[in-house]
Amino acid sequence: MSELLELPVVENPLLFKEGAGSMSDHAGGVEDSLVAETTSEEVVRRTHALKEELRDRIVILGHHYQRDDIIQFADRMGDSFELSRFASELNDREFIIFCGVHFMAETADIVSAPHQKVILPDLKAGCSMSDMARIEQVQDVWDEIGGYIDTEKVCPITYMNSSAAIKAFCGEHGGAVSTSSNNRAIFQWAFDQGFEKVFFFPDQHLGRNTAFYQMGIPLDEIKLYDQTQNSPSFSRRGPGGGLTEEELQQAKIFLWRGHCSVHQHFQPSHPNIMRALYPGIQVMVHPECNFEVVRQADKVGSTSYIMKTVDEAPAGSKWAIGTEHHLVNRLKKDHPEQFITTLAPYACECATMYRISPESLLDILENLKQGVVKNQIVVSDSEKKWARVALERMLEITRLTRT
Repeated sequence: MSELLELPVVENPLLFKEGAGSMSDHAGGVEDSLVAETTSEEVVRRTHALKEELRDRIVILGHHYQRDDIIQFADRMGDSFELSRFASELNDREFIIFCGVHFMAETADIVSAPHQKVILPDLKAGCSMSDMARIEQVQDVWDEIGGYIDTEKVCPITYMNSSAAIKAFCGEHGGAVSTSSNNRAIFQWAFDQGFEKVFFFPDQHLGRNTAFYQMGIPLDEIKLYDQTQNSPSFSRRGPGGGLTEEELQQAKIFLWRGHCSVHQHFQPSHPNIMRALYPGIQVMVHPECNFEVVRQADKVGSTSYIMKTVDEAPAGSKWAIGTEHHLVNRLKKDHPEQFITTLAPYACECATMYRISPESLLDILENLKQGVVKNQIVVSDSEKKWARVALERMLEITRLTRT
């Protein structure tokens, strides 16, 4: 891996098949057909009309991973926290319609004004990574390890891709929230505050990549805490999580056993396959990819880093990008002067994000026109208080590291 910064194409199905053709053969065709929209013209027309009618009362947010037939209605496209902050600054908008997933809407509710209401068009749009760390589990594990080490010396840090309850837990226990852009800075802040250990939730891969590649912490001091081994049906002795008491005491970083379902599609074999198929291509991946994929990459960084790198690259650049395919395909469309494709031999899609459909968005707007607020996301006052503390710590740490 030649570059890992501090901190995200639709793939041609013919790519890995014999006779796939030259690079120029992939300029259109199959990849373009995979993003063909299926929404009816009537749904599109009605949605645009209602958005115009309600424009002084609503703001529609579209995450980078959303499909284009949702992005066409968005007032702003971005990552989850960027969108939440943007909406919170629009104090004149009563309704924040977040076309993302559940934890993103929760974050928007945390940072928005009391009079603003956050709406998720489809309540089934969750996040598998976020769901891998439930607050009851985290609290039980925290109590469990407290019998072997001093948890006052352990800083809980959670990735933005987590529930409001987990963010609140970290805030209340002296920790903070992080993003893929600032994770290293947040880890370093924890150690600078005198904490001896970090417990990172819920993405083991981002945590491991940060600790090893960016901070140089040896792998034997980075331990996976496997919460699934704490179930009553799992026969065990010792502190749980698959760790011994000695490992708990010696570890500097604990990683919760969680991952991004999208980024797990990218395999260690993919980078060299791409290099063989397209000499001179550069492999760029998101740090949610696993350890060996990151090791094989030329560049690693957050969604904003990946977008910025492509935006600034010269014509003729060639990229194999390891992240969600709607984003990569959008980059491909925006930069026809470059060759851009996904790192995997198939489209790696965020299935839960895809639950947000134009029809569900239209349903929300039609209900608002009738005075009905549907699918509002409400974070409790207690969780909001401590989650906001964790987020504010992150912002302050990030500000200080940039000055």
